Amino acid sequence: MKSDRTKELQRLDKAYVWHPFTQMKEWETGDTLIIEKGQGNYLIDTDGRRYLDGVASLWVNVHGHRKKEIDRAITSQLGKLAHSTLLGLGNTPSIKLAERLSGIAPKDLNRVFFSDNGSTAVEIALKMAFQYWEQKGFEGKKKFVAFTGAYHGDTFGSMSVGEIDIFVKKYRPLLFSAYRAPYPYSYRCPAGKDRSDCKTECLKAFEDILKKHSGEIAACIIEPMLQGAAGMIVSPPGFLKKVRSLTKKYGVLLIADEVATGFGRTGKMFACEIENVVPDFLCLAKGITGGYMPLAATLTTDKVYRAFLGKYEEYRSFFHGHTYTGNPLGCAAALANLDIFENEQVIKGLGLKI
Repeated sequence: MKSDRTKELQRLDKAYVWHPFTQMKEWETGDTLIIEKGQGNYLIDTDGRRYLDGVASLWVNVHGHRKKEIDRAITSQLGKLAHSTLLGLGNTPSIKLAERLSGIAPKDLNRVFFSDNGSTAVEIALKMAFQYWEQKGFEGKKKFVAFTGAYHGDTFGSMSVGEIDIFVKKYRPLLFSAYRAPYPYSYRCPAGKDRSDCKTECLKAFEDILKKHSGEIAACIIEPMLQGAAGMIVSPPGFLKKVRSLTKKYGVLLIADEVATGFGRTGKMFACEIENVVPDFLCLAKGITGGYMPLAATLTTDKVYRAFLGKYEEYRSFFHGHTYTGNPLGCAAALANLDIFENEQVIKGLGLKI
């Protein structure tokens, strides 16, 4: 039995809120669910009914709702500072988090650029890769290579390297073109091969693109080990490692989009660790705060970072930023999240010094 309060909230929701990825005509006639609380693995609606949070609030909730350690960390930080810009200033939680992330990421990824969500983390990597080559004197390297079935977000850059038509078709006139390599899918092999030989043909096609176009390709972007939105498609063993090897061979940067796979989703802290791959960029979001706060990070190397150094009048800076970049509340939540990984041994036997 719905309470009058629930009915009123449903009415207001339909009157004012535009929901993402939602056909609002159907939403307006449906019986909408209004969530008010969370506890452990469950969401609780305005009438007290409990629902298993099976999608982890869109793949972000790592340890459950109302995790006391993260609650405390946010409350403690709120008593000090809610927000301060990173433009011309530093703040304590963002500094500590950058150090922690560089310490647990694949080696050499020790420069951290914060943003707000997965799309922006990817957008930053794309822009950095393009500007890196331009400032190194390779102005022809302006394109990207991605994989069939890819999903990298909803900003224009991230949509340009994505492929799932339902998300990007309407906006194609506004997007830049990208080279597209086949992603191995042993159940429905794009090359029509048997699963026992999966990845060989896809790698050949990928290398053919690099061989022919490496002079104009700034970077390759990949969802390491697992394509999420495409249908949870797991790449065959050795595919990611070979992609990394080929990008090095042909002088192409590698962007690892671990927005979905990071923070334990594949059994390692980061999916790249499964095949000991070190990308040039690592894009993180979703589980970074344990599902508490909007925060993202793009990690890169000193090699990339140094290409942006120079005198002010040279304009080599990375002219990109967000109002809430390095938000102290989000960073405090992320630090508590990493503490939980360590203290509760969420990922066992890896010898991680988190």
